[in-house]
Amino acid sequence: MRTITIGLIILITFSCNVTVRENSDKIGHRLPADVMPTLGCWFWTESEFEPKGYQSFIDQVSLHSPYNYLTTSIRAPKIEVTDNDVHDQIKAAAIYATDHGVPIVMDLDVRLARRAFAAKYSDELQEMVLLKEIELSAEKSTKIVINSIDLGDHYTHRTTNYIPLQGKLLRVYSYNRDSNGIDPQTLKDITNECKVISSSKDSVRVQLPKHKKYISSQACVMVSFTHLTPDVFAPHLIDFQRQIIRQYSDTQLAGVCKDEWGFPPDFDGNLEKNQFWYSKHRATAYAERTAGRDLLADFLLMHAGIKGQENQRLMAINHFMEMSWQRNGELENDFYHSVKEVFGSKAIVATHPTWWPYPDQREFKKNGLDWWVATRDWAQTDELTPFAVRTALAKKWSSPVWYNMYYSKNIADYERSVWSFALAGGRINYHQPYPSESIEKARTELLQGNLMMAESRIRLLNFISQSPLDCPVAVVFGHASAMNWAGPDYNDVGMEVADNLWREGFPADLIPSSEIENNNLYINEDGWICYGSQRYSAVVLYNPEFEKPSTSTFFKEAQNGPTMLYSVGNWTLDFNGQTVNGEAALPKNMIKSSETKIVSEISQALRAQNIHPQTRATSQLKGFGHTSSSPPTSGFCRLIDGTIIRIAGTNNVTGDPIQSSIKIGKYNPTFNAIGVAAVRLDSEGRVETMAAGGLKHFKVGNFEIILDQRADIALWKNEQGIWKGALQGWKGTIPTQLLNITKDWIRLDVPVPL
Repeated sequence: MRTITIGLIILITFSCNVTVRENSDKIGHRLPADVMPTLGCWFWTESEFEPKGYQSFIDQVSLHSPYNYLTTSIRAPKIEVTDNDVHDQIKAAAIYATDHGVPIVMDLDVRLARRAFAAKYSDELQEMVLLKEIELSAEKSTKIVINSIDLGDHYTHRTTNYIPLQGKLLRVYSYNRDSNGIDPQTLKDITNECKVISSSKDSVRVQLPKHKKYISSQACVMVSFTHLTPDVFAPHLIDFQRQIIRQYSDTQLAGVCKDEWGFPPDFDGNLEKNQFWYSKHRATAYAERTAGRDLLADFLLMHAGIKGQENQRLMAINHFMEMSWQRNGELENDFYHSVKEVFGSKAIVATHPTWWPYPDQREFKKNGLDWWVATRDWAQTDELTPFAVRTALAKKWSSPVWYNMYYSKNIADYERSVWSFALAGGRINYHQPYPSESIEKARTELLQGNLMMAESRIRLLNFISQSPLDCPVAVVFGHASAMNWAGPDYNDVGMEVADNLWREGFPADLIPSSEIENNNLYINEDGWICYGSQRYSAVVLYNPEFEKPSTSTFFKEAQNGPTMLYSVGNWTLDFNGQTVNGEAALPKNMIKSSETKIVSEISQALRAQNIHPQTRATSQLKGFGHTSSSPPTSGFCRLIDGTIIRIAGTNNVTGDPIQSSIKIGKYNPTFNAIGVAAVRLDSEGRVETMAAGGLKHFKVGNFEIILDQRADIALWKNEQGIWKGALQGWKGTIPTQLLNITKDWIRLDVPVPL
């Protein structure tokens, strides 16, 4: 009886579709505007600023890539986006790119106008405070020199670094100190008894007095160097950022980039904790949130510790670090909304907020780990960012797929990543190979061979689902705890727990606990803990030391819901360093576990609820000092909406044969395809969507497709429940069998390799 019903429904649907449109649409080799796009990168050097210097690359990608957009940034010396000639060249390139079907999303970050900002707001530049300790002599005065640091990143590559512009002495303290910290009885401000011998952009030389009765034997000298980059807390920074965006309102840009925003980079995370990003504006903001505390005095407290003020030290670090992610998030979000106001609601805001592609001490200092509050249209990361972060951001931004800007010096790495990413609900934003023999070679290398064919097959999935990867578990790590170097859990965001869950086949989202206070983690009307569209079967609160009352309130509200609750780590102090009874603050039914047991406990509990594992993340991401779990290049995954995807790309970059069934409850859809096969069924086993690369045969129930010639196909229903289809790379007349399903077909070409 059920089979007859399926057959009747399909026949009725086919009958309705006959009247929709008699001719298929031919749209070239780019996805239509209402489908999640394919992204590529473009980096401008001096050659792009030559007359029509932008045309060659656009000509190549327009013919040989499936890119819908080019996320574009400048890597040329002495170029400032506020200059009129730069504006005019970008405008001309944007018009040319739009005419050729690959619109530009241009980087207009304030770091590409640092000299213009400095000229206008010379007292709003970023400072770094350096602390240096020294032993004082009882016999004679002591001299010390503190040198500046020349800072740089990709925004300064081939151009001017965040060079120091001037140095100055801020403060000098004397004290006695042992391994337990500074003796407060000996602490004294001796700045007025010190002499600045010289100060310049390169160094500050200071003469300190002799150690005597009222001056202890040790001293800490604080100097500041002003750098060529806007102060993150600058009062006019938001207005300046908006002005740049408005300056380009007359162009045909498809959107604007903000890439790796934050303070200038620190490639070791400041292991000694003797460097602090500073400005008078930040000091004022710090005083306002801490009842008038002196930021410079607290720098010494944060660095060395003062006996009897251990809790104050913890509190000071928590506030200082929270300021970082909150202010950087504010700047990111104002940028996002400004782009929308100037260019319209459909304008794209790219690229990734991630800099060091792992949530560790380097990123703490860079931006306070603001990744989850830096607004984007789609989830975007880069390089080797852990998969648990990528999928979490997809939930945060309601992003059906996530994009990871990826580069390597080996094309084989791209060929592996394109399939591995797809198995976790993601896509590559194609960064040119790096390092490479030449820029010109790097720009075209990805357009050769069959890599773009692999991308073209995978993009069929974009037609059939608006849903990200289903991750049944969330690891909610203590944001403050992870960033507090005086606390017990510094530099630990629970990645090992998240990675081990991925290795068990239960993908986990990694989320900071600050998302509770931000009301982004929420409890739905049925009592489930959710993040975006993701409903979690289990949530782990990881290292809750220094949490706020909102965390306690949240989990107590969730305690009677269906989400299983776990905790790892102790909660003995609140955000301000005051004693708290963490055991009483959390629900009694929250299971207290350990890092060694938690994964097996959750895995067993999920299986007991008939939540089946997906393909285990048995591969690894290695680099930047870390290793994290990565899906292989073949397997299956499940999207939140129930779509099951089979990926096969281990042996051939264009895809391996798929001749198997996909078990969905009591139904077993079968495929004969290449590279990718995906299907979603309703509760009665009827097909809702289907996609396959190189499809030869597909069958479930009474629904069957048999083709004489393999074809890349996607099938889905529109909002009216009427079938639509996409047919890729097909030459000639659409087969009758497909026309019997629907006459509403999009004809999509595959780009020809360069």
